[in-house]
This record gives sequence, C-alpha cells and structure tokens, in this order.
Amino acid sequence: MTVKEAAAVVTAYEDTNNRANARRDAKLLASVEAGQLNVQSQADYEQFRTWPKKKQAYYGSGFRYTHREYLIPRKGAASWFAVRATASGAQAGSASLLVFDQVGGAFKLVLAVYAEKTPLPRVAVDKNGFVTPADPGERVGSLAPAELGAAFEDLVETGGKKSGAELASTPVVKDAVKLYADRDRRDNSRYATNRFFAKPAKDPSVYALRLAGGGVLVAFPSAHTLETMLRPAYRSSYKINPDTEEAVYNREGRVVITDEFQGQALATLSPSGKARVLAREYRMVDSR
Repeated sequence: MTVKEAAAVVTAYEDTNNRANARRDAKLLASVEAGQLNVQSQADYEQFRTWPKKKQAYYGSGFRYTHREYLIPRKGAASWFAVRATASGAQAGSASLLVFDQVGGAFKLVLAVYAEKTPLPRVAVDKNGFVTPADPGERVGSLAPAELGAAFEDLVETGGKKSGAELASTPVVKDAVKLYADRDRRDNSRYATNRFFAKPAKDPSVYALRLAGGGVLVAFPSAHTLETMLRPAYRSSYKINPDTEEAVYNREGRVVITDEFQGQALATLSPSGKARVLAREYRMVDSR
C-alpha cells in the first residue's frame, strides 16, 4: 500500500463516518468501520436519544483527521496499516492511533484510541519508510501484546493482584484500580454491591508495531461487566431501577443489573520494565 492509497482510505472513512453519524445510519457506518470500534459506535447510536442536546449536536457534526502520519508495513507483512493523527476539535498536541484492517475485502477502521494526555512514542521506520509489525503472541518483557487485555481488566476485577501487577502505575492504570477500590463506595452501596468481571472482547484482534529504540506499541481490545446486585436484606421488597442509558436495553427494575463495557486501549511494552497503558476508550454496549 502506498501513502496515497492509505490517505484515500482515511478520507473515505471520514466522509462516510460523517454522513452516517449525522443520521445514525449503522449500515452505512459498517461499510467503513468494523471490529471493536464499530461495537462502540453501534452503542453510541443506540444511546444517542438519551444524550443532552449539546452532545447530540457535537456528535452529528463533521470532523477530520489532521497531521496524519501513515504507518504502513511492507507488502505481505500484515493485513493492516495504522495512522497517527489528530482529530479536529481535539486539544492541541493530543494524538490518536487509528488501525485500518482488511475486513470483507475492504479496509475498515477497527480501532481508534485517543491519547489525550500522553504523547505517542515514535514508531521504528526502515530506510524505505515501512514500519515493522510485532507478533502479538511474542513476549516483550513480562507480557505479550495479546496478554495486555487480560492484565488491564485484572485491575478492575481484583485491583491488580494477578496479571495486572505487570502493568506500570500510569494515570490510566491508577484510574482503573480506583474503579475497583471504590466499587462499594458508589451512591447505591447501602443497598447493593458492585463487582467487575473481565469478559472477552467482541473483537479479540491485537495490533503491535516495533518502536524506535526498542519495545512495542500495542493497540488492544478489552472488556468487562459491572454487576450491581441488591444486598440480601432488600431483595424481597426492592428492585434496582435502570438509568436512562441502561433502560435502552432493559427498562425493567431488577434485583441484578449487569452492564457490559467494551473497550480498546494503547500500551507500550519494553524488554526492561513494566508495560505502560497510555490510553483507553470504553462504552457501555449492553445492560441486562
């Protein structure tokens, strides 16, 4: 793939995405988007009517990817390419990593993670301008790219007592551990318990690139559920009422509400030192 061809793919995605978002056309969006990103976009469309008018207007307005840097593997090295870019409207200096993979014979955007607070590291480029994919199953330090999702979800399930202990204490990791620590300090905690459980991602595909100076940049999926359950003393006479977004999927009050969250994230792996999770994007995609 040439830079010109990659640029055409990105521009076609922008145009189609903008049209689809303006009218919440899921079928149109699926013509240029797939994977974990599309799972999140479908949830956005489903929950759109519950959002404030200002958020609805922003979501329906057009956007562009600027300051693009095309990260293209040598022919035959991978079925995908990546783009480092800034979304219009994003804060100055914030970058996103976009991954386009071949799905059904066409390139579609499958992952898009926005690193708003942490600069993205420089990817290794050979003398011809090509990047080098890394094997998702090959360990770099204590974790392989394909193990990052489970390690990250261990943070919300156990507070990082298992594989999550292999992750460095970045702001994203601290936020995840705080979710675990505060699970029973929520507003409903007098009446209910809250527990997180790691779950399989809808699309398990992991994408990894060699970094300049060593190490690997990884775009990976992860997922979990949040189970809110009435304490035994209240189960005979009370039900938990879903909030407006949960009610999109199930309006009934119930003893247990299970919300499903599908996510995507960025991390770096180093031969020395712990893996560093730089950014993550999550959406609630179901409530039952």
